[in-house]
Amino acid sequence: METTVYTVKPSKRILNLPKYIFAELDEWKEEAKNRGMELIDLGIGNPDGATPEPIVKAALESIQKPESHGYPSFRGKKEFREQISVWMKKRYDVDIDPKTEIQTLIGAKEGLANIAMAFTDPGDINIVPDPYYPVLSRGTWVAGGEVYHVPLTDENDYLPDLDSIPSDVAKRAKMFIINYPNNPTGATAPVEFLEKIVDFCRKYEILLVSDMAYGEVCYDNYRPTSIFKIRGAKEIAVEFHSFSKTFNMAGWRAGFVCGKKEFIDIIYAMKSNLDYGTSTIVQDACIAALNVDYKYVQAIMDKYNSRREITAKGFNKLGWTMKRSSATMYFWLKIPKGYTSKQWCKMVLDKTGVVFTPGIAFGDYSDDHFRVSIVQPTEKLKEAFRRLEDAGIRYE
Repeated sequence: METTVYTVKPSKRILNLPKYIFAELDEWKEEAKNRGMELIDLGIGNPDGATPEPIVKAALESIQKPESHGYPSFRGKKEFREQISVWMKKRYDVDIDPKTEIQTLIGAKEGLANIAMAFTDPGDINIVPDPYYPVLSRGTWVAGGEVYHVPLTDENDYLPDLDSIPSDVAKRAKMFIINYPNNPTGATAPVEFLEKIVDFCRKYEILLVSDMAYGEVCYDNYRPTSIFKIRGAKEIAVEFHSFSKTFNMAGWRAGFVCGKKEFIDIIYAMKSNLDYGTSTIVQDACIAALNVDYKYVQAIMDKYNSRREITAKGFNKLGWTMKRSSATMYFWLKIPKGYTSKQWCKMVLDKTGVVFTPGIAFGDYSDDHFRVSIVQPTEKLKEAFRRLEDAGIRYE
């Protein structure tokens, strides 16, 4: 008897997504480990170190409570949203209504994907600067929309040139997604730029999505500006925040988005149809995080700052001319001529065991760069530069 084989194909939206470079990077690392190579991973931006003890303690107390074991609130606990509102006022001097203007998230990445699906119909255009954190474009593609990429260049301080965007694209655009402090470039956005992009989005009736995942990862007394400090922004903008980098909580999966009620209600409608919200235990940990003595956060940032100095000096010695960013945990560096970013990063990995992320992971305009994540202890960083120097890796 013949057996009929049925082939069920995935959607074209999934098939047409670019290959996720981080998965390929994992394959490279596994191959190198199988050859006996000890890796120093400066690729993925996974924070090292423990979550501050008061936050962990709050989670342990919460898990002992039977009421924490049921389905969580879709919106987020009232106490959590109230603490977010207080924290936003304290850290960014903006007023956010905890009842209507906050939606809690299972990490900012989830929210950024959901907002694209909530506001994008097939054929719609969203504007995303390139290079970009992958979900900023992929959410639109999964929703069936198109992405117009605006190149970010060193000459323009990695800010999108708004005047270069064709008027027909601006008129069709539903969302304009920005990420400052920026992953992967480390760039920051001055108030003058934020004022200009708010005016641009108001003119064309575009939803401005500000991803502030690295808002607290700052140095040299730099403080980023919330989009809501810009006049008129509340009418056309939402702002995302994450607990991952600020509090060493990447694995806890927690974040939130702020904005006027009409926008938050739409994100809520999308999420309430797809998930049950952030675990009550995680929310209780986040409440503790928002109330923790800032010395815990400062200790994390001091750690990154010392690594930032080692990394800058190390690459300068190898021929790169470094610009120290005032924010993020990343360096964005040019690839030596004659290589694509994947070719160069694979060569460095094979020769030294040092892992970098190819720029092509962050967009088509980024194949001449690579990203360095300062997520290893100082001794590991120093060892990485010893290996690079011994292998003759230089920018020439």
